[in-house]
Amino acid sequence: MSSTTFSDAQIRETERNEVLAKATAAKNVVPDIAVLGTGVKNAILFAAADALLERTEEIIAANAKDIEAGRENGMEESLIDRLSLDTSRIEGIAGGLRQVAALTDPVGEVLRGHVMENGIQMKQIRVPLGVMGMVYEARPNVTVDAFGLALKSGNVALLRGSSTAVHSNTVLVEILQDVVASFDLPRETVQLLPCQTRESVHDLITARGLVDVVIPRGGAGLINAVVTGATVPTIETGTGNCHFYIDAEADLEQAIVMLINGKTRRPSVCNATETALIDASLSDSDKLTVVQALQTAGVTVHGRVEELAAFGAQDVVEATETDWDSEYLSNDIAVAVVDGVDSAISHITKYSTKHTEAIATKNIETAQRFADRVDAAAIMINASTAFTDGEQYGMGAEIGISTQKLHARGPMALPELTSTKWILQGTGQVRP
Repeated sequence: MSSTTFSDAQIRETERNEVLAKATAAKNVVPDIAVLGTGVKNAILFAAADALLERTEEIIAANAKDIEAGRENGMEESLIDRLSLDTSRIEGIAGGLRQVAALTDPVGEVLRGHVMENGIQMKQIRVPLGVMGMVYEARPNVTVDAFGLALKSGNVALLRGSSTAVHSNTVLVEILQDVVASFDLPRETVQLLPCQTRESVHDLITARGLVDVVIPRGGAGLINAVVTGATVPTIETGTGNCHFYIDAEADLEQAIVMLINGKTRRPSVCNATETALIDASLSDSDKLTVVQALQTAGVTVHGRVEELAAFGAQDVVEATETDWDSEYLSNDIAVAVVDGVDSAISHITKYSTKHTEAIATKNIETAQRFADRVDAAAIMINASTAFTDGEQYGMGAEIGISTQKLHARGPMALPELTSTKWILQGTGQVRP
C-alpha cells in the first residue's frame, strides 16, 4: 500500500470515528434537551441572536475565506450568493432566531385524547424527534436555522455542512456552542460534523440507532444520494423547478411583475421561478411583452426558438429537454406557449418537482381547477413563487421545503420536527 493511499485511509477512518463519536454524544444529550422548558429555550435563542450580532466581524472574516476558496475553485456565482454572508444577512439570521423564540413551543401539545370506558385517561402529545441530522450545501444560514428550530422543538442538531462553507460553519457553531454552554448545557447540543470527504455523509445517514432523522437540503444530487443511501429515516426536501402560468384572463401587467419577482428577486433559491408558461390565447403582442419584460430584467430566455419567434421574440436560446426539468438557480428561465390551463397543468405534471406552482388569472374557476389538479407542496394564485418560505408563512426560520407526502409537506418548522407519544393514565386497571 502506498503512503498516499495509507494517508487517505487514515483520514477516512478518523473522519468516520469522529462522526460516530459525535452522534453518540448527541444521543446522550437528547434526554436533557427534550425536557428543557420553553423559557430556557427562548432565552438561549435570544442570547444566540445577540451573540451572532456581537461577533459579526468574526463571522464575515471566516465567510470571506470560504468565498475566496470558492472563486478559486470556479464555484458558480449562484452558489457564491448562497454562501455569502454580510451584515444584513447576519441580522436576518439573528432575526430568524428571535422569530423562532416567539413561536409557540410544540413540545407537550395535546393533539387528542379522551377517557376510556374503564376510566383510563389517554392523550397523544407532541415530543421531540431526538437527534436531527442535517446535510446541506453552501448555505451557512442553514447552520443557525437548524440549530434554532432543533432547540425550540427539543431536538439535538448534528450538522454536516459542505466543505465550501467550512470556515463559516465552524465559527457559527462555535458561537452557538458558547451560548449553550453559558446556560450550563452540553456543547454537544449542536455539533458540526467533518466534511473532508463525501463519505462522512454516508456515516451520518447510516448511523441507525444514534441518529433519529436526517434532513437533506441542497441540490437534486445531494438529496437523491441521501434519500436512496440512508438507513436512518429521512425527510426529503426537494428542488424547486417552479412554474408560473399566465392565463388568458390574467391581469398581464400584474402577472409580469409577479413573474419577474419570482425569477429575479433571488435566483439562487429553491422558490425562484424557473419556467414561464404563456397561454396561447393571449395576443402576440402580449406574449412578446412577457418575453421582452424578462429580457429587460436581465433574464436569459430559453425556449423553442421557432415557437417564440412566431410572435416576434428574439435572442432566445434553443431549449433542450434539460431546460424543462431542471433548476437554473441563475438569471435564466424556460418559456413555453401552452394551450390553456389544462395544457399548463399537463406540462407542470410532467416536469414539476412538486415544490411551488403558480397561476395568474382573474377567472376564479380556472384558478380553482389549477389548484385542484396541480400536485405540489404549495400553489400560488396571483402571487409570486417567492412566497414559499417558512418566514413568510409565519413559521420563523425553516428547516427546508418538504416535497414529499409523508409526515411533512411544504415549509418545515417546529411542528414538523416533532413526533408523538401516547400517554395513558390509569388507577390500576387490567385488561380482561
